[in-house]
Amino acid sequence: MSRQFAILPSVAFALSLALPAWAGQAYTREDALKIAMEKSTTIKTAEEELVSANSQVDAGYGNAMPSIDLSAGVTRIFGLDDVKNDHALTNAATQMGAPDYDQQVMAPAVDGLIYGMKSQGYRWQSSVGLTATQILYAQGKVGTGIDIAKIYRRLKEVNLENVKATVKYNVETAFDQLIYLDSAVAILDASIAQTQQHIDYVNGAVESGLASELDQIRAQLQLDQLKSELEKTKKSQILARNALLNTMGMDWEADVQFKGELRDPSSNLPYPDTAMANVKKRRKELVMLSQSEEMLNKNIEIEEGGYKPTVVLVGGLKYTNNKNEIQQWDAPDWDKNINKYVGLNLTMNLFNGLKTKEAVVQAKSKLRDTQIQKETAERGFRMQIESCANTLEDAVRQLELQKRQVDLATRNYDLTEASYKVGKSTQLDYLDASMTLRSTKLKYMEAVLNWNNAYNALLQATGEYQ
Repeated sequence: MSRQFAILPSVAFALSLALPAWAGQAYTREDALKIAMEKSTTIKTAEEELVSANSQVDAGYGNAMPSIDLSAGVTRIFGLDDVKNDHALTNAATQMGAPDYDQQVMAPAVDGLIYGMKSQGYRWQSSVGLTATQILYAQGKVGTGIDIAKIYRRLKEVNLENVKATVKYNVETAFDQLIYLDSAVAILDASIAQTQQHIDYVNGAVESGLASELDQIRAQLQLDQLKSELEKTKKSQILARNALLNTMGMDWEADVQFKGELRDPSSNLPYPDTAMANVKKRRKELVMLSQSEEMLNKNIEIEEGGYKPTVVLVGGLKYTNNKNEIQQWDAPDWDKNINKYVGLNLTMNLFNGLKTKEAVVQAKSKLRDTQIQKETAERGFRMQIESCANTLEDAVRQLELQKRQVDLATRNYDLTEASYKVGKSTQLDYLDASMTLRSTKLKYMEAVLNWNNAYNALLQATGEYQ
């Protein structure tokens, strides 16, 4: 798609407007954009999402590192008697005159065995342990999870760029609307002042018999119409100012003002690049869908990992202390009370009700859904670009038409005013010429606004609005 961008000649048209005195804080277009980048809640939300995405990358690397856990517990068991370490068999063997081997070896050994079995029934049992776990193989889930986290982070980076561009576009659009309304208010104020002068002139003419009461009524009707239109425009102006402040992330301020100009259609701005191959690279929405597609591809790999084994290396230290009373504690005895262990665990699911199979099916379905969204978005962007290009062409034609209308209305007003002053035209002719000129001025300002909106919309559609 290619078009030649028609540039209008410089508009030789100046509005005789009194610039308003800025009461309170006055913001330029650059000020509004800067504040929006800092305070917009939409941007802040996108920034927090990026912080979360960065954290997920760090967490992914953490899954590849060993996990060290501290555990401690105290248990009270009821219905048990005191556990005592007695030597009943040893004493009995001695009293019975058993052989030395039985007295010195067998009987004490059995006593120790009995005590060991009884010690499992202490009323108070406590333990403290450290366990270290290192995943050696997990079907590639750890590495793939890190890859997914990185892709997700990139997606959120692109999303932040897209959100900033959208906020900028919304601020510019709202700012242009407000500038147009400010200009409309100024034009209406000037028209009201001019119409009031005519009424004063007609009142004097009526007193001298040079004008009729009908001329007075016509002039007053036009003044009332202008005042009504001015009141309506001022209300729209207040709403537009509040909308701009809201887009900037600011609270309503009664005295705040905005000053600036609409983009000049005759400033030879370059026509946006509408080549679809380049649009696909610039449109952040397509970039994000591509990142989502890549991420969902990785997710399929993770779900398919459910068919593969997991190998984990485990090691730990555990201190146990079992007593009849809670206040009875032994100093750690590394030989008796502390267990040291290392283990290698392998787990592999053999059947889980087809959960793994269906998880893979769902992951592939999500991938296909994203691919369809991407294809739909590409077609939608083509239509959007074509629509915006046509709107811009229409805006250019309207500018040319409105410029001619202003020139003609200005010429008509000048001729009618001169004729009226020498008595060749009526008051009605003069008022009609004045109203026509005011109307064409407003329509021209509206045409300039529409051109700005159309140009910005095409920039956004082609991905060039940064």
